[in-house]
Amino acid sequence: MEKVAYTGSKVFSHLILETAVPNIMEAAFYFEQAGVGLSSDESFRIFVALKQLVEQQPIHTCRFWGKILGLGGNYLVAEVEFREGEEEGEEEETEETAEGGEATEAHGEEGEEGEETVPDIVPTPTWKPPPALPKEENRSGTNKYLYFVCNEPGRPWTRLPPVTPSQIVQARKIKKFFTGRLDAPVISYPPFPGNEANYLRAQIARISAATHVSPLGFYQFGEEEGDEEDEDEEGGAGRDSYEENPDFEGIPVLEMVDSMANWVHHTRHILPQGRCTWVNPLQKTEEEEELGEEEEKADEGIEEVEHEIGPPLLTPLSEDAEIMHMSPWTARLSCSICPQYSVAVVRSNLWPGAYAYASGK
Repeated sequence: MEKVAYTGSKVFSHLILETAVPNIMEAAFYFEQAGVGLSSDESFRIFVALKQLVEQQPIHTCRFWGKILGLGGNYLVAEVEFREGEEEGEEEETEETAEGGEATEAHGEEGEEGEETVPDIVPTPTWKPPPALPKEENRSGTNKYLYFVCNEPGRPWTRLPPVTPSQIVQARKIKKFFTGRLDAPVISYPPFPGNEANYLRAQIARISAATHVSPLGFYQFGEEEGDEEDEDEEGGAGRDSYEENPDFEGIPVLEMVDSMANWVHHTRHILPQGRCTWVNPLQKTEEEEELGEEEEKADEGIEEVEHEIGPPLLTPLSEDAEIMHMSPWTARLSCSICPQYSVAVVRSNLWPGAYAYASGK
């Protein structure tokens, strides 16, 4: 669409095109009513920084995910999705394979009289580490979106690597402060497989799965989404996509505050194994099935893994588990004096700092 404005003898032509840059100032206005969020100056600087990111990358959708505080620097996180057909240029990390100990010939030590002494026999361990689970593919599960981070608006954006199931599992077991340096090592016990960039990406996946919520009925499943067979096998948890409901008329803010059943999760739950879609770690590939019988006998003692099933997509917040006998969510109005002009605000007690609002429109 071309908009032409006539001013005297000059003609100014402006092209009004659809852009992937989100309207951060509108979201900052509503969060300011709730008493949370960033200042208007910082929000505008982030808006300009996201505009710069969209111009540099083949981005289809872009959203300001949030801000994470660190000891030496903070992280501004942008959640993006590349256009279809664009090469994402994924930087695959080189996985460190555990190499077995080199077989060294044990030579007997010769004593003073030239007699060889028999070396001590070291027992060989029979324990084997659990098989590594494959990471989820791009545009699905925990790697559905790509994430770029920067310390301050105006600084270059850095793309975070894809997250692996082992990183999510280990991130649940440790608590670490962020330093603001992506290449900083994560020193912890149990050891974390990666640096701060991987730890940040794992925490983003965990927070997104737990705190991305929307009003009931705002999103809906497509007509072709999910067959009955998939629902029977996975309990309806296999659906990975949804669409905006064009017939959604909104829910009054008083009802949004009174019941958590009017809010739903629109991000898939992460299973205990660190994936949104369960895979059997004992299932062998075609190459592994061609191995000898020795490895098959060694696997006979391994117990079968129980199939994990999580809650389906668009599950109400009222079904979330309590946190030490405390509700996982807290809902309130932005202004109790004029509820008709207020905004419904919901806060996560599991991840303090995660907020969502609904204006009733």
